[in-house]
Amino acid sequence: MSLWLIATLLGGLFQAWRTAVQQKVRATLSVNGAGMVRYLYGLPLGCLLLFAYLYRGGISLPVITPLFWIDATLAGLAQIIGTVLLILAFGHRNFVVGTAYAKTEAIQGAFLAMIILGETLNPLTWMGIAIGVGGVILLSIDPRDGGVRNLWRQIGQPAALCGLGAGFMFAITAIFVKRATFAIETQDKVLAALVTLVAVLFLQTIMQGCYLLWKERVQFGLIFKSWRLSGQVGLLAALGSACWFTAFALAPVALVRAVGQVEVIFTLLFARLYLREPMKQREVAGLLIVGIGVVIALMANKAAIVN
Repeated sequence: MSLWLIATLLGGLFQAWRTAVQQKVRATLSVNGAGMVRYLYGLPLGCLLLFAYLYRGGISLPVITPLFWIDATLAGLAQIIGTVLLILAFGHRNFVVGTAYAKTEAIQGAFLAMIILGETLNPLTWMGIAIGVGGVILLSIDPRDGGVRNLWRQIGQPAALCGLGAGFMFAITAIFVKRATFAIETQDKVLAALVTLVAVLFLQTIMQGCYLLWKERVQFGLIFKSWRLSGQVGLLAALGSACWFTAFALAPVALVRAVGQVEVIFTLLFARLYLREPMKQREVAGLLIVGIGVVIALMANKAAIVN
């Protein structure tokens, strides 16, 4: 099985796990403080993964072009904004619904990759993405607000707008991460992904840290005080990002994001087993539709799975 597919599935698992733990951290930290822990505590693990890969292969760091730092900075900034919007979405609705809206990044990313990177997809892949997004929307619909009949009104709610905004920023993140890996002079895509990971985490720690020093200095004490839980967020975030960045370096962004919708399945499991949120029949139906969309996208790209 292709490395990009394994990395995508693991990325979805780690990201759902990290988001569930981050939801608990949100009880003691501000929105920006909860976002900071994923970079501050994730950076050491990112460095360890890179050094281990270099040591194992007996290789040195590749040449990095100036364009790399521009793309890495933009990717890091977009992910910071997306993370803040996602946490805000959780505050307006529950964990599953917030994640569901954010996973519209699959179709947003497909259009952006086509426009910015020139990536093309076959019609069956587009169908798989559309079906998956349909399942995600079903997960996000609240029957108390009129169900499908009032879908447009629900999309205008704060939780939906924050979730959709998070999905857009995560799609932008994927675009600039892929561009950053291309700006590194190496044929080793895993190495390029790990270098990008460390650079982005470093830049995010600086950017988010400067904001906290300016606006929310008290959060630093709380971040270090909650190191047991916050450390878990950082470790899972670094592992998830390492998997996502590797997948982006090896496969089209749209395909990775289409398959990455399996995160919704993991999210439902964590919501039920870890956060003790009840699972509704509508959510199970949405989960099945998302799964069907992922399978269709994979079947449309069978060659990419085995190569």
